[in-house]
Amino acid sequence: MTEILDLAPAAHEMARLVGALTHEQLARPTPCAGTTIGDLVDHVGGLSLAFTAAAGKAVGDHTGQGPSADASRLGDDWRTRIPGQVLALAEAWRDPGAWTGTTQAGGIDLPGHVAGIVALDELVIHGWDIATASGRRFSCDPAALAACLSFVAATTDEERAAGGLFGPAVAVSDDAPDLDRLIGLSGRDPSWRPPPGPSGRPPRAPEGGPG
Repeated sequence: MTEILDLAPAAHEMARLVGALTHEQLARPTPCAGTTIGDLVDHVGGLSLAFTAAAGKAVGDHTGQGPSADASRLGDDWRTRIPGQVLALAEAWRDPGAWTGTTQAGGIDLPGHVAGIVALDELVIHGWDIATASGRRFSCDPAALAACLSFVAATTDEERAAGGLFGPAVAVSDDAPDLDRLIGLSGRDPSWRPPPGPSGRPPRAPEGGPG
């Protein structure tokens, strides 16, 4: 029987992080080279639509191409629109039927259960990206972390070299926390931090917001 994973905790964490961002933070760099926070938020918006459609086997425009990563496409409503899309994504994957059969995402046909874990992995890893870039804490529930770590660890060096989901793994210590292991295996440096702002400290959102 295919395991049905709960995307809701990761989706709520992503919604919290995006909703707490300020407009000024959108131009900040992220652990993804050449990609700003705003670019990643746009990417999350696109993938949320794509994987919601994939859950319902609604193959079409949303599933036939990769999501963009372009902050200029965000529009004025991004702070509310994208969290809503992310929560709708998690709801779509509550349907057991989403995890069966074949669907499509990014123009690639793949089994439903693989699309589900890819969607979860995107939420978790990009959630870490946005949290780290904006100077906020990141929370990941143990079940999601374990599922993503198992998925990413199975990626071969050949798949990484071919330009798949993940770049070359970044080595971490043998006793590193599972989250650091996941981030390293995804091709990111778990110790990455944003450059200091004018105050000499990493940028943060205003006090009083979530995080």
